[in-house]
Amino acid sequence: MRRLRIVRADPTGNITLFVLTPVEKAQCAAVAAELMKIGELKAEQVGFVFPNGHMEMEAGEFCGNASRAYGYLLAKQQGLTGRHTMHLSVSGCDHPIAVTVDMDAGTSEAEMPLPRFVRPVNVDGTAGTLVHLGGIAHLVVQGVTPSREFFEKAEPLFEKEPGLEAYGVCFLAGERMTPLVKVPEAGTLVFEGSCGSGTLASAIALSEGHEGRFSAALTQPAGTVCASVTRQAGAVVAASIGGAVTLGEPFEVTI
Repeated sequence: MRRLRIVRADPTGNITLFVLTPVEKAQCAAVAAELMKIGELKAEQVGFVFPNGHMEMEAGEFCGNASRAYGYLLAKQQGLTGRHTMHLSVSGCDHPIAVTVDMDAGTSEAEMPLPRFVRPVNVDGTAGTLVHLGGIAHLVVQGVTPSREFFEKAEPLFEKEPGLEAYGVCFLAGERMTPLVKVPEAGTLVFEGSCGSGTLASAIALSEGHEGRFSAALTQPAGTVCASVTRQAGAVVAASIGGAVTLGEPFEVTI
């Protein structure tokens, strides 16, 4: 049994638990799995705050929503008001990412990793776009009813890619997006309230053929997340996501 100090964050419905009590990196996935079993927390993912200020996701993946919520948490802990930009160390990214918070507006925007590749694929006769963002990849499809059955058909695409800590399918229908995300090490497959990296992957897919800055505001089950992509000569050279963040008060749980 261990007692953990937790903060529950809500970055546009993608409920994230931040564990403030130090946890060894090797234990993060197991601890996250136990926390996500606690039904009343309604958590979709777990991030761990290390003593050096680094934020580690449960399986070492990058998460845009968790990153922008973490920046908002740090700003609140420091008593900041107004608009501030900070550079944070987070898992799944090889450099500190820029997070800009607006404490008065209750929003946070995070720099996102650039795609390693973007390629057209076909799953069971359905055309889609596979976007690899490093530790996480997403398949973006349009006009497909969200289902675990389709996810299972798509899963072999991800299994061919080494080093993925998480992967998902983004089901697009106009300006609506439903994300279904799997974290194999944690043993979770979740229809998320919103997904930051999935929003970015969708914006990248939608921006094919555009030049310059492209923005998309995608409505997801728990709210709207905005993504911006800048393309030069067809390549994605800058990307970010943003949206609302709310935080609960710290509390303790025993697992």
